[in-house]
Amino acid sequence: MKTNQKSKSKLTIMKGILLLLTPMFFIACSNDTKKADVNAADIQVSQEMIAELTAPPLVPTPVGNRKAKKLIVNMEILEEEGEMTNGVKYVYWTFGGSVPGSFIRTRVGDEVEFTLSNHPDNKLPHNIDLHAVTGPGGGATSSFVAPGHEKTFSFKTINPGLYVYHCATAPVGMHIANGMYGLILVEPEGGLPKVDKEYYIMQGDFYTKGENGEPGLQPFDMQKAVDEDADYVVFNGSVNALTGDNAITANVGETVRLFVGNGGPNLTSSFHVIGEIFDNVYVEGGDLLNENVQTTLIPAGGSAIVEFRVDVPGTFILVDHAIFRAFNKGALGMLKVEGEENKTIYSGVKQEGIYHPEGGGIQAMPNGDEPEAVASTTEKSLEEKIESGKQIYMQTCFACHQAEGQGIPNAFPPLANSDYLNADVKRAIGAVVHGLTGEITVNGEKYNSVMTRQSLSDEEVADVLTYVYNSWGNNKTNVTKTQVMEVKSSH
Repeated sequence: MKTNQKSKSKLTIMKGILLLLTPMFFIACSNDTKKADVNAADIQVSQEMIAELTAPPLVPTPVGNRKAKKLIVNMEILEEEGEMTNGVKYVYWTFGGSVPGSFIRTRVGDEVEFTLSNHPDNKLPHNIDLHAVTGPGGGATSSFVAPGHEKTFSFKTINPGLYVYHCATAPVGMHIANGMYGLILVEPEGGLPKVDKEYYIMQGDFYTKGENGEPGLQPFDMQKAVDEDADYVVFNGSVNALTGDNAITANVGETVRLFVGNGGPNLTSSFHVIGEIFDNVYVEGGDLLNENVQTTLIPAGGSAIVEFRVDVPGTFILVDHAIFRAFNKGALGMLKVEGEENKTIYSGVKQEGIYHPEGGGIQAMPNGDEPEAVASTTEKSLEEKIESGKQIYMQTCFACHQAEGQGIPNAFPPLANSDYLNADVKRAIGAVVHGLTGEITVNGEKYNSVMTRQSLSDEEVADVLTYVYNSWGNNKTNVTKTQVMEVKSSH
């Protein structure tokens, strides 16, 4: 009897659990069926609108809750001369007159009527392959267009995500390498979550006959492209497209969304913002969401959406973390954030001093009989200062300004035969002891990087600058400790 009662009791409990789970099961099945029934290709459109197209780093207005529409996209191909960096010219092939091309913003279910026009002054035929298109060549087979002509085709946006588009006319790599790429966003129904700021950034690698920094109009070098030996790796088509006055901006407390693409044609991007952590990353521009990411990989012909909140003010540097590309080839941008400091999150410098791993010199325990040490007041000879300064230079300055003071093109100015240094010794001292930001011109070339203040004693500053001034064709100034102290006190 007890066994039968236990069995009945268990049976009753199981029936109760099944009764509880049954509605949940049907709800889940109903939701799955509902999802399966929603086919973006079947979404009907009833109105049409002209697409808002924007040049980088701007993006069009979010789609929000708007219904699917017939979206009219008119895009013109232009072959135009532009500036890669100071004094370096390049003929870009562009969609819409910019590199990357105009940003296209759609939503799932839109019917896009796309007209591609090839300007009569252009020299070559082109077409467009949009990775958001389901169809032969992503539209390339329907859009091949000669100069002075235009082609129209249409497609349905059926998959949400951030997609690359590019020219697919042979030789495909050459057309992409000359700047023919951009991004098309397909937002989900209801749109993406709201943020305060959105920007459009796209990396590309360029191959020129001349070496990096060589002035003049530089033609494309096919062999370098085949060898994947890029002279420039840049954001938005040129070395300084996102620095200085071109930097993107935000305010403390705002959320920032970056639509980041990689046109290639060859190199994968390791996208990173120095001093920030990505709260959200839509991996490869799709549905997969990753959180708390430091650096995200973006393949050639791929994309990512990154989102983060800015909590403290300052200049945050955008880079391809294949780091020589950033500091030597141009893959560097700036996000300038204004607002109140938050010392809890970031304190800034709390204490500054000189670090001697082995101590300041030979040390011994005091025995009480020896007099207290007194700093030497003997002035070094010029030769001693130069020798001391050389050692300091190789430890402190070498990485940026190089062994012979030649600097790094487009990143750090030369110290050799420098008109900037030779014109004003006090200004040079100030750069070392206070740091230097903003645009400067050295030997006719413009630079806009950051030099942090150096943790050196007054004597070390005097020695290293004396070495620099007495090397590489400079004016042989003997910088004194007194001069350094005067500059410090006047700041």
